[in-house]
This record gives sequence, C-alpha cells and structure tokens, in this order.
Amino acid sequence: MSTLQRVRNTVTMILAGGQGERLYPLTRDRSKPSVPFGGSYRIIDFTLSNCINSGLRQIYVLTQYKSYSLDKHLQRGWNMFNYEAGEFCYRIPPQHRVGQKWYEGTADAVYQNVYLLENRRPEHTLILSGDHIYKMDYLELMQFHTEREAQMSLCAAVVPREGAEEFGILEVDENWKVVGFVEKPENPKTLPGDPDHCLVNMGVYLFNTKSLVRELSRDARQPDSSNDFGKNIIPAMVEQGNVYAFPFRDRESGESLYWRDIGTLDSYFETSMNLVSRRPEFDLYDRQWPFRAWQPPLPPSKSVHGYTEDGTMPGIVEDSIVGSGSIISGGHVERSIIGRDVRINSHCKVTESIIFDSVILERNVQLNRCIVDKNVVIPAGMRIGFDAEKDGAMFKVSKNGVVVIPKEMVLKES
Repeated sequence: MSTLQRVRNTVTMILAGGQGERLYPLTRDRSKPSVPFGGSYRIIDFTLSNCINSGLRQIYVLTQYKSYSLDKHLQRGWNMFNYEAGEFCYRIPPQHRVGQKWYEGTADAVYQNVYLLENRRPEHTLILSGDHIYKMDYLELMQFHTEREAQMSLCAAVVPREGAEEFGILEVDENWKVVGFVEKPENPKTLPGDPDHCLVNMGVYLFNTKSLVRELSRDARQPDSSNDFGKNIIPAMVEQGNVYAFPFRDRESGESLYWRDIGTLDSYFETSMNLVSRRPEFDLYDRQWPFRAWQPPLPPSKSVHGYTEDGTMPGIVEDSIVGSGSIISGGHVERSIIGRDVRINSHCKVTESIIFDSVILERNVQLNRCIVDKNVVIPAGMRIGFDAEKDGAMFKVSKNGVVVIPKEMVLKES
C-alpha cells in the first residue's frame, strides 16, 4: 500500500475536551481548544489545518467540557468536507456506550469510541491534541512509522529544561526507538550532553489500529489505571519494545521546529506576542501551509482620525495584528493583537495587549499587558495594567503580571 493510500485510510481522532483550568478565565465559557488565538483563529484551527494540509480528511473531534463554543465554530468554519467521497469531520461528545460515565482520561476518550474504529477498520489511527500551536505534515510521520514497522510512533520535541516537568519525558536510542518514558517527572532527564534541554512527548500519536484497540481494551480492564495515554498506554507499549519517537525537526538543518502547548495564561500571552514580532517564530502568513478559520462577513479593518475637542488625531497601528471589521479611530495600538469588530476610540493607548472580538474601548482608555475577552466595554478614562494592587483587586492577574478581563464583564467608570 502506498503512503497516499495509507493517508486516505487513516482515521484521525482529535482530543478536544480539555478544560484548560490554568487558562481561566479564558476557559470560563469555552474549552481550551476553542480559545481565540492570533486575532482570527481558535486554537483547534491549527491542528485541523495540519490535517487538511496533510491530506487527512476522516476526522473525529472528541468534545466534552463546555463544548457549545467549539461546536458552533466547527459547524461554521469546518463544513468543507465531501461526505459523498468518504470525507468527514464529526463532533463526538461522550456517548455512554461503555458505561454511564464521561471521558475520564485521554485514552478513555478514545476507548469509549473504539466502535468507530471497529466499524471503519483503518490500518492506522492518528491521535492528536486540539490545543497545541504548530505546523506539521503528518505524512512525514506516517513514512517514519511504516519504515520502522512500529506499533506506535509519537512525535518528540526538544524544549528547555525549565518547564519540562509539565510534559512526558522521552529517552531514545540512536535509531529513535523509545527506551524510556516518564510522565511529568519532578526532575526530568535532559538530553545527553545538553543539560539545558529535554526531549518531550508532543501528544501526537500514530498507531497501528489493531495495536491501539488491543492496548485500550487491556488498559480499560485495569481497575487502578488513569486511562491516560501518557500515564498508562505509552509506558506499557514502551515495555513491549516497538515504540518510536519521530523527531520534530527541520529535515535539512536538523533544528527543532516550532511547537507550543499554551497551557497557562503567561504561555498564551507570550506565544501570542511573538506573532507581532518582525520575524515571528510561527508564521501565520505561509501561503504554502494555509491555516483555515471561520471568517464572519465583516468589512476590512481601518484606521481613521478621531475627533476630539482639540481637533482630530490619527489612528495609529504599530507592529500589531488587527482583525476584520475593527476600527481604530484616533487611538494608538502598539505591539498588540486586536480581534474582529473592535472599536478603539480617541486618545486610547493599547500596548502589548490581546483584545478579543466585539470589544469597545471608549475615549482615553489605556491598556498595558492585558487580555480582554469578548463583548467587554471599557469605560472612558480607565487605565488597566499600570497598578498591580488595583488590578489584582478587580481582575485575574497572571504570575508574570498579565491582566485578564473576563468575557462580558461589566466595568464601571473610574
């Protein structure tokens, strides 16, 4: 069977039920995969775009936690599949097919839907996370997997030692066969000869479907199992000796490629701010690898002079992303990401901030290092991001001092 035939016969399951507690309050009304990112996207759009660009068009999205926002987004933006040709993108909430319970772990989510695999009988099953930011051709992973006749292949990224304890840590031999795996250790092992970096599990798994179904069924019978890929399935399969790690790196240079699990408010903020740099690490404008998203019927954004008692003042936008339908009327936006249908009025100053859709900044508002969720009106003259004590009394403030204004919060004039 050719690689192209294998791709067409591969079923993809995207785990998209993540609660994202560390991203609260951005996840107060939505799941982590449906959090807006980059002015025009939801986080899940990047995983789905990778699938489409890789030729994978048989997709199940496993949803659970506060899924309405995600369901609506998928219905609007991802209805481009030819179902008559065998393509599909189905949303699968818990079905209670194997007991009266919700998804209780990443492996359990797939196990509760194993009937889908038994019905379609694909040779391979690709398991993905719906809450990571990266660009990847899964065809290369499939070639790597078949060449080694692996039962399971997982993608591996090199990350700094600091913060690596949040991931599964891999040990591999010279052929990239996995010889050791520990999920979220307190003291993660570093790379040989490189004490500053670790090799971590990216949450991208390619299985031979028969092996996957067998391991899920075995794990489901264990009363003390967490029913999790990282804690249970991967360690068990590593012991069997046929698991390989696909190095996520540039084929020519050997350098590690961009991948982010934006699990905290600070990592979300830093990853977003990188987008407005002159040469961002993650390129949204790559025409060879387009990212799809639902685009509402809005006019282009524009910057205009605002009218004040002293005359007019220009709307200024510097080093920023501005979504469609937004108007900067005599305001100043610098190193920020502005969503769609936003209004920024005269004498406003927005610096290093992220503003979601349909936000209004009345005159003389100043924002510094803020995240403003949807449908918020910030009254005239309010200053946020300048007084830590005052901000902390009103809003959620991250460890690094980023102020987060929740969706539809009603603010009083200062």
